Amino acid sequence: MDLKELYQEIILDHAKNPRNKGKCENYNHDAKAYNALCGDKVHIYLNLEKGKNIKGLSFEGEGCAISLASASILTDTLKGKDLSFTKKVTDDFLKMIKTKNKITLNSLSEDQITTINSLSGVQEFPMRIKCATMAWHALLSAIEKKEVEHE
Repeated sequence: MDLKELYQEIILDHAKNPRNKGKCENYNHDAKAYNALCGDKVHIYLNLEKGKNIKGLSFEGEGCAISLASASILTDTLKGKDLSFTKKVTDDFLKMIKTKNKITLNSLSEDQITTINSLSGVQEFPMRIKCATMAWHALLSAIEKKEVEHE
């Protein structure tokens, strides 16, 4: 199996079997994003513990395989991490999509790096970039927003 096939397999797996889908328990931050071009929607739920650690991280949404896989990969990679690490990974991911570099953070496992890099193929399809980055931008918005009251 070549790298391109592996990346496609990872994306399809996360799209068909999304990790952390639904509202996480005791979320205290959230943010929504919508892609008007294709109709993709994502809602990120974040349980931020003492403003430093991500105790819970999940999403709800609908859309294409890339947007669902990206939200799933984001939550799977960053759940349980501290904010400085989360912001570093998010910044690196967004730079990867823009500059075509691969993520190589030492603090990520080889599997995590491969999984995140699986989304790098969208660079070849400018119309799909927002599909891949939407959840990551929503996460940054959720972090920055004040705590929310539960519905």
